Amino acid sequence: MVIKMIVLITGASHTGKTALAQKLLETYKYPYLSIDHLKMGLIRSGYTLLTPVSDEAALTAYLWPVVREMIKTAIENGQSLIVEGCYIPFEWADDFEAEYRKEIRFYCLVMSDKYIVDHFDSIKRYAGVIEDRGEDEGCTLETVRRDNARMLERCIRHGAAYILIEDSYEVDIVLQE
Repeated sequence: MVIKMIVLITGASHTGKTALAQKLLETYKYPYLSIDHLKMGLIRSGYTLLTPVSDEAALTAYLWPVVREMIKTAIENGQSLIVEGCYIPFEWADDFEAEYRKEIRFYCLVMSDKYIVDHFDSIKRYAGVIEDRGEDEGCTLETVRRDNARMLERCIRHGAAYILIEDSYEVDIVLQE
């Protein structure tokens, strides 16, 4: 049986959001939207003065309303969609009425500090497994640790569902009603 739903995947940079979205696409045949692709399309087309390194809050404020309405359209059309990116606000549910929320599953990927320290070389090595990240000079042990600690704190504060990557990188989501 094919289950129709919207899957939101967020998390800090380098947690495997895009790889998980690709895996779900291959397993369930759901299309996915990379918010980073939307961001770069808007930036490159000149529709915004924001840049790839603009403040995350500014990018979220700009991108989320567009993504939110795309999600509503998919639900109204009875379509499934995977949306992945770091620009999904933790207050996402506030933007949807109950009939929309029942169709949406939210997941946040978070790496434990121990995992990051023990596997940082692998994190860097697999960073471009789905898309080319270029130089990726901003990815350091310190930034990855800081960003994941911040993401975990936000998940806890908002009571958000998260997948904690602790011992090995085995992230999977089984989509069920």
